[in-house]
Amino acid sequence: MSFWQQVLSAGGAGFLLTVIVFVLGALVLFAIRPAERSRLRAALLLFAISIIGVLALASFSSYGLSTEKSLYRWTEWASLFCAGVAFVNVASVFIFTVFLEALRLKPAHVLRELLRALSYVVVGVFVLSIIKVDVTGIVATSAVLTAVIGLSFQDTLVNVMGGMTLQTERAIGVGDWIKIDGQEGVVTDIRWRHTSIETRNWDTIIVPNSVLMKSQVTVLGRRAGQPRQHRQWVYFNVDFRYSPAEIIDIVESTLRAEPIPNIAVSPMPNCVLIDFKESYGSYAVRYWLTDLAVDDPTNSIVRTRIYFALQRADIALSIPAHSIFVTEDDASRRERKSAEEIEKRVTALRRVELFEPLTEEEQRALAGRLRVAPFVRGEAMTQQGADAHWLYVITKGEAEVRVSADGNVSERLATLGTGDFFGEMGMMTGEPRTATVIALSDIECYRLDQEAFHDILKSRPEIAENISEILARRRVELEAAREGLDEEAKLTRKRRHQGDLLRRIKGFFRL
Repeated sequence: MSFWQQVLSAGGAGFLLTVIVFVLGALVLFAIRPAERSRLRAALLLFAISIIGVLALASFSSYGLSTEKSLYRWTEWASLFCAGVAFVNVASVFIFTVFLEALRLKPAHVLRELLRALSYVVVGVFVLSIIKVDVTGIVATSAVLTAVIGLSFQDTLVNVMGGMTLQTERAIGVGDWIKIDGQEGVVTDIRWRHTSIETRNWDTIIVPNSVLMKSQVTVLGRRAGQPRQHRQWVYFNVDFRYSPAEIIDIVESTLRAEPIPNIAVSPMPNCVLIDFKESYGSYAVRYWLTDLAVDDPTNSIVRTRIYFALQRADIALSIPAHSIFVTEDDASRRERKSAEEIEKRVTALRRVELFEPLTEEEQRALAGRLRVAPFVRGEAMTQQGADAHWLYVITKGEAEVRVSADGNVSERLATLGTGDFFGEMGMMTGEPRTATVIALSDIECYRLDQEAFHDILKSRPEIAENISEILARRRVELEAAREGLDEEAKLTRKRRHQGDLLRRIKGFFRL
């Protein structure tokens, strides 16, 4: 028998076909699956070792070595085992990366490795049975050895089980951004023993799976049914000279005006006042980051937009707390500041028709009794039905008047702006508020209490008649617009209202 016939005999039926099919299949997978080339190279190497084993068996036969000899049998087993492992590797690449991916199925990495390892064991046992080795005896003998190995590699087994649990439960997957023990990074691989995490600093953290199973792990940016995005906080400080509502409006407007790369459109970025410090307010911008790898660069863009938006509004970021403001304060300065404030208040009072009957001296006296009363956007300046005996004069901003009837939804009645006033009936007669006034923007206004007006009325009671005439006229004008009254009806109602109002004013102020 020739050597080639010995090779075919040792390789078994279909040896050439098996070699051709294996090599062609491995080469095709090598071309279409570059990521699996290292495994395919190992498979080709093992298959080459198997062929060498077949050639060795043919040589043994040509020299007359019996097939019952141990050398022949174990060489045969090694050759078959290498071929079996090579086939398992090539088949696993085809099944997991070609066939299952075509069905849009992606088993866990640990599950793939577990199936491969199980296949290796099956191949080993099958080959042993082919060469007529007593597998039962080996299994019985290896039971004690298995127990010893299990105790020796207890930590390793815990890591392996942890990796299997992570993969099967899918609590953490490749591509997830996680935070553990203060470290943040993206999961790049989950192996039998460890999980690899790449940080933003270009480092790779190797975390044993048992540690992951025992520690509290935060999966960043994951919410059921929502896209992956993580909320970022950017802090800045502005001193108390500027209104919080104004700062929030400026910052939110600039961040929402034009899309910023890697920032989610929904929820929209927002600005909030976090805290009051010694000399400034602490603010924070909150936005949702869609690419968790670029947190610092995106924070930088947000800070830049905040800075320039505040610069355009002539608002500077807060001066460090250790800075000291020194102002020379003397009697002349205080008098000058007081005179400027009085002039400002007198100008505001002169816009109010109600105070036209007052002399300049009385207006100045009243100006000294005014109180500054600011309101923030959305705040109720007065509530319908409330007992409030003061009048408001708006010097900056807008507000709206709402009236509700029988507990129904309030209806918008009018809009008030700079120079307008309201609450005169409550101050002059003590009647409850007939409407609710809501600030549409930040409001700067003065408030005048009943007590401040009391001294003037005491010294000149005749002013009450002039004021009652003005109040009556304003009320009749409103009724005429609502009911379409003619001139005679307007005069009649005016006389009636004036008499009633004068009586109520005198009673309220005890004139």
